[in-house]
Amino acid sequence: MKKIIVALDGLKLSESSVQTAVALTAREKAHLVGIFLDDFTHNSFSIATAMETNDLDARMQKDKQIRDSAVKEFENACQSGGINFTVRRDKSFALPDLLRESIYADLLIISADESFTRFPEPAPTRFIRDLLSEVQCPVLIAPLKWQPLEKTVMLYDGAPSSVYAIKMFTSILPETNKLPATVITVRGDENHHVPENQLMKEFMKRHNPGAEYAVLQGDAENAILDELIKNDSRTLVVLGAYQRGTVSRWFRASMADLLMKSVPCALFIAHNK
Repeated sequence: MKKIIVALDGLKLSESSVQTAVALTAREKAHLVGIFLDDFTHNSFSIATAMETNDLDARMQKDKQIRDSAVKEFENACQSGGINFTVRRDKSFALPDLLRESIYADLLIISADESFTRFPEPAPTRFIRDLLSEVQCPVLIAPLKWQPLEKTVMLYDGAPSSVYAIKMFTSILPETNKLPATVITVRGDENHHVPENQLMKEFMKRHNPGAEYAVLQGDAENAILDELIKNDSRTLVVLGAYQRGTVSRWFRASMADLLMKSVPCALFIAHNK
């Protein structure tokens, strides 16, 4: 049984993350751990303002009630989904806590707009960028609006990191891997075959024999963005790198950032370190 963790902010509960995690856990017959990052430095209010108005204790109590209510909402969703689940509330610094949790997980689910501060940030937030550069397991970026998954798109450029991501995806989410799938590659020449055509198709026959192939022409980032923008949150995109520095010929950190900013799809991100 796989262990899936979902990172949640009890002060701003992401319904999409909860729905994505429960649905995926049910599909895969996995065990879900809800990680509530109750970072002691993260409040819904300014400490300085609360000190001036002399109501710090009251505001702290209100935050506790909001967080307790979020945990209850998560538990109700898991029970309604009929899944095995655990709740854990980590109370130290959010990022180190979550990185430690990721060592012992098969998959981490989180929303691209999670910041674990009271200040809104556009996706991907600084927290997400820092997390993805150091995380110890594959990450599924939940869409901002949840819908049941209907298909997968696997981005492949011939680099080991893109193949590794497909290996991780098909191994960790074998039931989701049964959805209709398309392998997308981009060529800057007139060649209409995927890189390492024979080896890749031999590999895919063992991992997803029904997958189709699409070879796009032009600049990789623009071609992929143009293709994926046609999809919605019912599509899961598998891509193979997120590190500081170039890992793949295509998928620099900026590519993953671009997809999080621009497309409504869920993203499965894995990289071999």
